[in-house]
Amino acid sequence: MTAPLDQRFCNESADPANIVIFGATGDLTKRKLMPALVRMLDCGLVHPESRIIGVVRDMSTDEWLQLVRDGLAEFAPEVGMDAERWQAFSAALKMVHGDLDDDATYGRLAESLEQLGGSRNAMFYCAIPPRWYRVAARGLNRAGLTAEDEGYRRLVIEKPFGMDLASARELNRELQSFINESQIYRIDHYLGKESVQNLLVYRFANSIMEPLWNRNYIDSIQISVSETLGIEYRAKYYENAGALRDMIQSHLMQVMTLVAMEPPVEFTADAVRDEKMKVLRAVRRFEPQLVAEDTVAAQYASGSIDDAAVPAYVSEDGVAPDSSTETFAAVRFQIDNWRWQGVPFILWSGKRLKKKVSEVMIRFRKPPFNLFDTQASVPAANALVFRLQPEAGVVLRMNAKQPGLTTDIQRLVMRAPYADDDAEVADAYEILMHDVLTGDGTLFSRSDEVEESWEIVEPILQAAKERVSIDRYRAGTWDIRGMETLTRDCVGGWHRPS
Repeated sequence: MTAPLDQRFCNESADPANIVIFGATGDLTKRKLMPALVRMLDCGLVHPESRIIGVVRDMSTDEWLQLVRDGLAEFAPEVGMDAERWQAFSAALKMVHGDLDDDATYGRLAESLEQLGGSRNAMFYCAIPPRWYRVAARGLNRAGLTAEDEGYRRLVIEKPFGMDLASARELNRELQSFINESQIYRIDHYLGKESVQNLLVYRFANSIMEPLWNRNYIDSIQISVSETLGIEYRAKYYENAGALRDMIQSHLMQVMTLVAMEPPVEFTADAVRDEKMKVLRAVRRFEPQLVAEDTVAAQYASGSIDDAAVPAYVSEDGVAPDSSTETFAAVRFQIDNWRWQGVPFILWSGKRLKKKVSEVMIRFRKPPFNLFDTQASVPAANALVFRLQPEAGVVLRMNAKQPGLTTDIQRLVMRAPYADDDAEVADAYEILMHDVLTGDGTLFSRSDEVEESWEIVEPILQAAKERVSIDRYRAGTWDIRGMETLTRDCVGGWHRPS
């Protein structure tokens, strides 16, 4: 787990605010939000006069406070919540009782904010299932809690932002009927990772990159998230989502826009998001009859990971025995613009694979002529790898002469870690909640981004509805049928992370 931050990360303090959590007894709150808020209070990323208000249905205040303390002990033991420290943190905790679909709950919340006095700023965090987002927004609106007369009011919602194009449009339309788009923060924890944000710095703070960052020098780009874990406790969600919705439509397409975007005119939220939108608009749309050519879907069978047997997906609790939901998905995108025309972007993600690795692999074109044309001297393609996790950093793969009286070639690998092993790196939720509190929307998706990304994958989702069976791969392996075909014209083929 991430260690508490020190003052190196605390160069922009937020104003006092009321941090309201809908779903204050849920798993996300216990695992992520409360540990992040403790660390943020430690170093000043949350103003010490801020309050954390939990909206709770079936608990007394004492029961909820004990739940929070137990959660911190289980999921963030490093914060050291002894009696004195707990007393200081719990003083900031308040509770409002009620159901989300009861207007009286929001009335009590408004009364509580009034009675507490102090700051009128409020962040409303929806740590609740997506079907409740519009209910919470409506309740806040009816109680007058979305008006920004005396302070800001910001609504945070978690992915998924809809399950297809139609539901995303409906969700956006309903939310915007209760609260302004500028007040909505669609949070994607993947973009909160420091290594993902660093992509922008690698690209736009290094002049050596830009001349090579185009179709003239780059052969293909592969963006991947490989996991060894299965679905854990998320069977109900995953059965309806699958790997395409869970990872590619949201996380990986967002990373693709960061890799492919043009330099923004300024580093502001709208300028960055405008450039990301240009990338999405340039993505070639899928013809229904060609979806099978440009996609791969598979599901893990039983196997072994780290010498431990693991069950097949269809044997997991809550999964239908005849399920055809994909746990591995890959899509070949083409971006039709001057910079990227003809460069395939291969996005893939899977569960129960051989390694836990997340990275961006940029493979460059081979030299036009090989001067060292011997069997032992075939040069490999140069590659630049942005490792997002674990061991975040940059790897450059080049060719060099082998030592001795020879011109035979060997691969030279140069590694630049993002941070020292003992360096403190901010957790994604700390970064993103701080951005909400300071009003920085750079790392959050606008409604047009969400709808555009759903529109791109809509033909793939429609094709998946007709699927009655699915290829399977043995857990703990890279045995995915179809990946070599998908990367058929990419130098080096499918990149399996090492």
